[in-house]
Order: sequence, then C-alpha cells, then structure tokens
Amino acid sequence: MAKKELIYGCMGWGGGWNNKPLTSDDFKLAENAIEAALEIGITNFDHADIYTLGKAELVFGQVLKANPALRDKITLQSKAGICYHKGVMNSSIYDLSKTYLLQQVDTILKRLQTDYLDVFMLHRPDVLMNPEEIADAFRALKKAGKVKRFGVSNMSLHQIDFIQKQCDDPLVVNQIELSLGHSLLIDSEILVNRVNTQDFNGIEGLLEYSQSNNMTIQAYSPLMGGRFTGNNNLAAKEDKKIIELINQLAEKYNTTASAILLAWVMKIPGNIQPIIGTTNPQRIAACKDAVTIELSRLDWYNLWITARGEKIP
Repeated sequence: MAKKELIYGCMGWGGGWNNKPLTSDDFKLAENAIEAALEIGITNFDHADIYTLGKAELVFGQVLKANPALRDKITLQSKAGICYHKGVMNSSIYDLSKTYLLQQVDTILKRLQTDYLDVFMLHRPDVLMNPEEIADAFRALKKAGKVKRFGVSNMSLHQIDFIQKQCDDPLVVNQIELSLGHSLLIDSEILVNRVNTQDFNGIEGLLEYSQSNNMTIQAYSPLMGGRFTGNNNLAAKEDKKIIELINQLAEKYNTTASAILLAWVMKIPGNIQPIIGTTNPQRIAACKDAVTIELSRLDWYNLWITARGEKIP
C-alpha cells in the first residue's frame, strides 16, 4: 500500500495573476506556507509555469536561494503546455510541441533556481500534440538531467495511453480535479449500464488504469476552496446536510473538517494525493490528521451519498 501523502500547491503565491512586481509580503507568505507545510510532513511542492504568470515560481526560487539545503529535502514538480491568454477572445491555447516544452522547462528551472525538476507534467492535452515529439522532448530533458520523472494533468485514459506508448519512461502521475463535491472519477464507477447518465468527459476507467499502471492521481481542489468547511460564499443551501455530516465526523474522529475531506479522497483505491493550496498556516495545520485517519466504509459512503444528494444504485 502506498504511503499516504499530501502535496502543497503554490498557485496562490505571487500576489495575483497580474504584472505587478513581487513584494516582501509575497516572500513572507511563501516562507510561512512552506514552513507550515513542512511542519505537517508535506515535502512535495506543486507549480506550473502559468501560476500568477510565473510569479509563484519566482517566489519559490527566492525562498530556495535563501535556503539552499531545502532542495534535497523536497520534491519539486511543475507543469507546462498552456499558453495563457495567447489566443483570440483572450483564450488560452495549448502547445505540447518539443520546442515549446524544452523552452518552458528551462524557464521553470531558472525561476525556481534549481537544476532539475523531480516531476514535469503536461498541463493539458493539446489537440495538435504528437506523442513521438513529446517522447523526444522527455528523452532530451532526462538526458540533460533537467527532469527525473514525467506525468500529465487533466488527461483521459485514452490520451495518457496515446502518449505513453511512445515514451521510454512510465508516466507517473495524472493531476485531476477530485473532491467530495467533484467526484466524477468514482461516480462513473457505479453508473455502469444506467440510463440517462451524465457525460463523464473521458474519466471512465481512469481509476483502474492508474492502479494497474502504478500511476499516482494527484487531486487538485480537494477542499473546494472551503465550500464545505466554512466559506459561506461558496456553500449552497443544499450543502447544509453534508456540512453537518462532515462536522459530526470531525468530532467522531477528533479532527478537523478539512482532514475529513482529505481523508475521504485518500481512501479511494490507488495512490491518491490531494493538493492543498491555502496560504494560511492555521488552515495548513488543520490538514495534518488526513494522512492518519482511516474512515470507516460506512462513513465514507455516507459522505459520498450525502454530497451527491441522491441514493446510489
């Protein structure tokens, strides 16, 4: 059984998705978040080249420069492939060409002030992608010592298999949205042979594929921005029952609501690693128990059914 692990997501760093310069407050926020994450055993830090237009990586790089011994104690991962707002109508476009990927990894390494990434991921599927070209980029990056392992993000089973067939190394991770309030990964498991089911957007079979191929699923937005844990701006009227149940279970397991939500995600079979992104040290600390809680089968199912708002078949 894989070790339960939380990941810290750095998307919230850098002062916003704008061109404003970094401030001392931005660096202090990052330092405090890293310290709080390390205190609860988190050693994997997640980035992407577009997060706050590159400023999230810049901030982390400055912290790393001031604390060089930290590099050997942590796992650093980043993603590329989204050309943010480069298309018409202010739309993003995607680019998984070899030239672009090599260029972006160099940019990422420079900003993070490190010689290598532990994991590099393709951020989203590119309709124009060539798997042989992607494989060539991966080989070049590994040969140069710039990346140790590779993965994907927001991809279906078929897209993963399409790329994997050309790659020498296994794709070790797929990063997807997964939470009690966004449970398509497991909803698809129980609605086999059901009429009037929803479109699962390529998620079918991904859970089994990941387990069979030792691919970690990294779950982003597992706390849904606080929707079930106190953010009244996100909570809807129909959330009242699930919030009450989460709080009851937090009391039962002598922990926090955040830890219950994360433990629910990690009980899903396979190596599921939730990514938390709060910058508040107290909220980071509130996630600590998630890796040790073992929800009962009944409690796990009751959470899922209540969040769905309807019986399962």
